[in-house]
Amino acid sequence: METLRLIVVLVHLIGFAVLFGSWAVQAFGGERKITRIMDYGLLIAGVAGLALAAPWGIDGPLNYAKIGTKLVVLLIIGAMLGIGSARQKRGQAVPSAVFWLIGILTVTNAAIALLWR
Repeated sequence: METLRLIVVLVHLIGFAVLFGSWAVQAFGGERKITRIMDYGLLIAGVAGLALAAPWGIDGPLNYAKIGTKLVVLLIIGAMLGIGSARQKRGQAVPSAVFWLIGILTVTNAAIALLWR
């Protein structure tokens, strides 16, 4: 069971890497756009994160405050991606604040996972 949980953790990290990596490519390599790959990374990280929130037979209670906080941050990232995508479809530029907030919140979500015990 522990091996399966670790595989889900790996998939969760891959989702984070896809989201943050595609954001970083846009931030530092060219025009600041929201890409479809960012949406896929968010989806992978979200689904794997929800799977990790299930009780895996580990000792001790689950940290529901941490799970809830990470879920809220994930939803805000999704909202920012949606706002940016909608602006792009109308031919407008993605607001700088929205674009940079996506990267900041993605790193914040990873920091919460790592530092909050």
